[in-house]
Amino acid sequence: MKTTITDRQHRLLLLCALRHEGETLDWKLLARVAQRPGGLDELYRGRVPEKSKAAAKAEALLGATLGSLQDEEARVAAEVEAAERAGARLVTVLDDNYPANLRLIPDLPPCLWVRGNLEDRDARSVAVIGTRDVSEDGRRRAARMARGLTEHSVVVTSGLARGVDTAAHTATLDAGGRTVAVIGTGIAAPMYPAENRGLAERIVAEGGALVSQFWPTSGPARWTFPRRNVTMSGFTQGTVVIEASRTSGAKMQARIASEHGKRGFLLRSLVVAQPWAAKMLEEGRATVVDELTDVLEGLAGAEQMRKAGEQRQQLALAIL
Repeated sequence: MKTTITDRQHRLLLLCALRHEGETLDWKLLARVAQRPGGLDELYRGRVPEKSKAAAKAEALLGATLGSLQDEEARVAAEVEAAERAGARLVTVLDDNYPANLRLIPDLPPCLWVRGNLEDRDARSVAVIGTRDVSEDGRRRAARMARGLTEHSVVVTSGLARGVDTAAHTATLDAGGRTVAVIGTGIAAPMYPAENRGLAERIVAEGGALVSQFWPTSGPARWTFPRRNVTMSGFTQGTVVIEASRTSGAKMQARIASEHGKRGFLLRSLVVAQPWAAKMLEEGRATVVDELTDVLEGLAGAEQMRKAGEQRQQLALAIL
């Protein structure tokens, strides 16, 4: 598969690759600025139209690096080639088909590498996540939730981890639905966990998608999975946590969903078993789920979310 990169996408990738004395640009800041009309050109003039310490740091880095981009050119060429071999394509904040829900959060990634296709209906998406060490009851609950969402034309998103994620992806496919896996490694890196390589291929073959925000050759690291959870929260309208301990990444994603203004859903069984879940509920940062309608109520249509994303961009431009 030929990975076609536009000139604007290439320029954005070069900024992602910038490095000076061990420092890189803040990708969240880069994404926010680049998606604004004229934002990419502003960055190449060394200007960051935000008032923050991160913006000042970014301007200093741009001033020190934009004169010579040979190393960055080599890095970008190698990563694009790796993505091409993996059958992936690039979607960036510069593109119309960048996920609408992601445009609504401040910590959006500038680039996504995708196997399969992103679709407009992904805006009506819910994450179903939880522990890797899932109980049999948890596995059944995850599968039942995924099937129910599929029956109501909701795209089921998860992280392709073992346990709850695997149950959610598999049940969605078995029910004939669409599922998107937001992964914590590069799209061209060896699959992690290796046991889900077959599931990943099935997701792509049956009309779903694998999505990564990392350089295509990046392997797993402790920091990549929390960042993946931020993106998964942003990609969806809400997050359903099936089963998770207080140290789980799923707990973190429930918190992030609340911070993003997304919906956080906690199964009743989880609230009973885990004090952190009960506390989130008491603080009004999540909704308890007794039945499927508790999740379905309040979900917006894909077109509504697209318009919301456009309005967010217009507002960002208006306050410059």
